[in-house]
Amino acid sequence: MRISFSPPDVGKREAEQVKEALMSGWITTGPKTKELERQVATFCGVNRAVCLGSQTACAEMTLHLLGIKNTDEVITTAYTYTASASVVCHVGAKLVMVDTQKDSLEMDYEKLADAITEKTKVIIPVDLGGIPCDYNKIFEVVESKKHLFHPENDIQKAIGRVIVMADTAHSFGATWHEQPAGSLTDFSSFSFHAVKNFTTAEGGAVTWKTIPEIDNEDIYHQYQLLSLHGQSKDALAKTQLGAWEYDIIGTWYKCNMTDVIAGIGLAQMERYPEMLKRRKDIIARYDAAFKPIGVVVLPHYTEEYQSSGHLYITRIPGATLEQRQEIIVKMAEAGIACNVHYKPLPMMTAYKNLGFNIKDYPNAYDQFVNEITLPLHTNLTYEEVDYIIENYSLIVKKYL
Repeated sequence: MRISFSPPDVGKREAEQVKEALMSGWITTGPKTKELERQVATFCGVNRAVCLGSQTACAEMTLHLLGIKNTDEVITTAYTYTASASVVCHVGAKLVMVDTQKDSLEMDYEKLADAITEKTKVIIPVDLGGIPCDYNKIFEVVESKKHLFHPENDIQKAIGRVIVMADTAHSFGATWHEQPAGSLTDFSSFSFHAVKNFTTAEGGAVTWKTIPEIDNEDIYHQYQLLSLHGQSKDALAKTQLGAWEYDIIGTWYKCNMTDVIAGIGLAQMERYPEMLKRRKDIIARYDAAFKPIGVVVLPHYTEEYQSSGHLYITRIPGATLEQRQEIIVKMAEAGIACNVHYKPLPMMTAYKNLGFNIKDYPNAYDQFVNEITLPLHTNLTYEEVDYIIENYSLIVKKYL
C-alpha cells in the first residue's frame, strides 16, 4: 500500500463548481465568494465572515484592523506553525512566546498571565489538531489583567481588555461547550489550505463576535479595504452601470479570495458534516488500537468539546529524537507517510535570529521529541486504516 499523509478530498461536486465559475465569466471575488462568506458565518454562528487568500492573511489583516503597531506586544505559543507568529512580525509588533503546559500541547495559562504587560494588545491561542483551547481560562486571564490594558482606538476601547484572536486554522467544525469555533473568541482565523479538513485549495476565513458599539458592517468593510489595496469598491461593485469610479482609502494589501476557489468551498460545505463524522470514526478506531499499548493520544471528543479531528497526534513516551525518526522511516518503508506537528518555533532559524531559545521552552521541546502524526483524512478506506493500525502497533511496541 501507499498511503499519503493528507491528500485533499475533492471530487465531482468541487469540479462542477469550479467549471461553473470559469464559464460564468466571473472568476475573481464575486457572488460565489460572497455566498461562501454567508455560509461560513452561518456555520460558525456569527453575524459576518470574510473569506481571504489564506489564514495568514486573515490573521494579519485582523492585526491591522485592530491597529496593532510596533510599540505593542502580541503573545502566542511556542508550539505552533510559523503563521501564528509571523503575522505579528509582519505588522512590526513585538512577538512574545509562552511554553506549553507540562505533558500537553496547550499553552501554559499561568505563564500566559505572567507574560501580559501594559504593552500587550493581543493573545493568539492555537486550536492545535482541531481541539479548542480552554477559553474559560484564557478569558479569566485577560479579565484578571484588564487593569494593565491601555486601549488606543475605538475597537480596543470597545473590547476593553487584551484581545483574544484565535488561530483556528485547524478547528473549522469544532465546538466548545456546544458553541462552534469561530464564535468563541473576539476574532478567529480559519485555514482552507489543501491539507485542511475543509479546503478551497488555498484560502481562509475570519469571523468575529459582535463587539458592543462597533458595527459589524463597518468591520466587514474595513476587511474589504485592507485586502483589496484600500480600494473603495470591489470589482463586482464596479461592474454596475456607470460605477467605474473608486477611491483608494489607504495603501494596503492584496489578499482577496477568488470565486474559482470559493466554488470549491461551496461544494465542500455540502459534504462537510459527513466528512467530520468520518474523521470521528477513524479517530475512534485509532484510539481503540493505540491507547491499550501505551501510545499517548489527544482526547478529541469530550463532554466539554468536540474536535474537528484535523490531526491524529501521537506520542511515544520515552522515545528519543533518533528513535522517533526510526519509527517514521519504518512507517515510510511500509508505504505510510507520517509527519511531525510541530517543531517548536524557537528551534527554527528565523525565530532563533529574533532571540528565542528552545531552552526557555522545555515543555514544548519535550512534546516535540517523541511526537508522530499519523494519516487522518476522509480519503482513507477502512482497509487502509487497519493497515496503518497494524503497522504502527507493530513498529512502536519495541519503543514502549
